[in-house]
Amino acid sequence: MKRITYSFGAIVLSLSMLTSCSSDNDDATNPVTYEIPSTYSFDRNGVTTVEFDGQTTRLNMLNEMGAKFTDAGTNGTALNVLELQNMFSNTNNAFSSAALNSSGKNIKSKTAASNDYFTLFLGGGSTAEKVAVQSYFESQFTIGNVASLGNSASAGVAGSYLDGSKMRLFAANGLEPQQILLKGMMGALMMDQISNQYLSVNTLDKASTRIENTNKVLAENSNFTTMEHYWDEAYGYVYGADDVATNSLKFWSSYIKQVNEDADFNTVSTDINLAFRKGRAAIVNNDYLVRDQQTAIIQKNLALVAAVRSVYYLQEGKAKLVQDNGAKAFHALSEGYGFIMSLRYTRQPGTDNPYFSKVEVDAMLASLVSGPNGLWDIDNLSPKLDAISAQIASRFGFSVEQAATVN
Repeated sequence: MKRITYSFGAIVLSLSMLTSCSSDNDDATNPVTYEIPSTYSFDRNGVTTVEFDGQTTRLNMLNEMGAKFTDAGTNGTALNVLELQNMFSNTNNAFSSAALNSSGKNIKSKTAASNDYFTLFLGGGSTAEKVAVQSYFESQFTIGNVASLGNSASAGVAGSYLDGSKMRLFAANGLEPQQILLKGMMGALMMDQISNQYLSVNTLDKASTRIENTNKVLAENSNFTTMEHYWDEAYGYVYGADDVATNSLKFWSSYIKQVNEDADFNTVSTDINLAFRKGRAAIVNNDYLVRDQQTAIIQKNLALVAAVRSVYYLQEGKAKLVQDNGAKAFHALSEGYGFIMSLRYTRQPGTDNPYFSKVEVDAMLASLVSGPNGLWDIDNLSPKLDAISAQIASRFGFSVEQAATVN
């Protein structure tokens, strides 16, 4: 296969070397020299300055919500809509963990809620869209409940379907509400907060944040500056669950690794991880030019991962359409649907726009399930899958064939 290198301006460095970077005033005669750590580890006076507990908490919350769909399918029990609504807003002690219930964090308020897209209304966002997105995810709870009430999934009928060893729940149009929730939230929660909130210059440099960071004025009762913490929170939405004992959370960190396994995209993991470390080191050393360069690398590579996985799952679903009247394809196609949703929350570096607008994303999603029975209309599905795959691949400069080979 053709090999493509996606460096996006990343500077290849030895993980432990000293590197010279431009200073804030861009004076090349007085470079700022500092070390890029080999791991995401930063301290002040021997005490860590890294903190992203809120992000780990929300990832664990979402993981537990997703497990409710699996449990309902496996056990043949009704999915509890009210319980999921309480989990979404973290009310009424709905989680199994007391730590999650008492965390003061919730998922709903951070869904489609970035400052740039949904407060400043950049990227075509609006308050109405924010409300609609949150309501859409809540609708998946009801759809999952209907699918869990004992019917076998079939064209136009929500129900369950045995896919290998797993009993999955499907909507009447063939979409899997669990995957719409999990993969969709990777965009509406995680991607949006990373690219359009915490890594946005409007956040990193708002009010006196930059002056305070330059003078190392610490946040109240903390060992970090506000800017350092913002960067950590973006990092947490990618890697915040990597130390979970069960290691079962399949969010951005997991999919970055999967995409990186393909030779066509095998710099993605290093580029993202290095950019997070280099950007954080730049913040510590008041090197805002390099900080912004690393933001661009993260935004572009994270969007690339979403695009590759969108195409991969559409093509995997296409290959399975011949099995069991197409039903075996619906899990993969639902994952692809969720990743396409996430493209709306991407950020083209140096702009206020996503790689695909809301209108474009909505059109792709509508095409995927168009027809009386959505995905069940398998005779007309393959051309749509190829057309959407080509549209996404072309925008990012890779081929459908390259993305389809990713594990």
